[in-house]
Amino acid sequence: MTEQNHALPDADSFDPSASSLAGRVDQAVMDELLSIRSSIDNIDATLVFLLAERFKATQKVGVLKATHKLPAGDPGRESAQIERLRRLAEEAHLDPAFAEKFLNFIISEVIRHHEAIAEGHQASIAQA
Repeated sequence: MTEQNHALPDADSFDPSASSLAGRVDQAVMDELLSIRSSIDNIDATLVFLLAERFKATQKVGVLKATHKLPAGDPGRESAQIERLRRLAEEAHLDPAFAEKFLNFIISEVIRHHEAIAEGHQASIAQA
């Protein structure tokens, strides 16, 4: 089976000044907008790298769970994490419902990965 190589554009191909507003608003406003967007772009990049690190850790959890035949999900842990992040969101003045939706999405992806790891682990045991 061949793996497709989806080449990602390098950082130089991203145009931070790309906007459908260019030429339609006062240049001072556009400059301020681009400055703020630059901060957003940096935060987005950081989020991607943080999520990658998080998923590296959850992959290790998935292997440990598969090795010891533990369930992919842990409702008690998930519920505690959701409550914790809702409180953190409130402290950070972020909509707690948004934080919960975001974490639920991450949890569902982690569980999906854990199930795949468990299936792979079971298949390798069956072949042995």
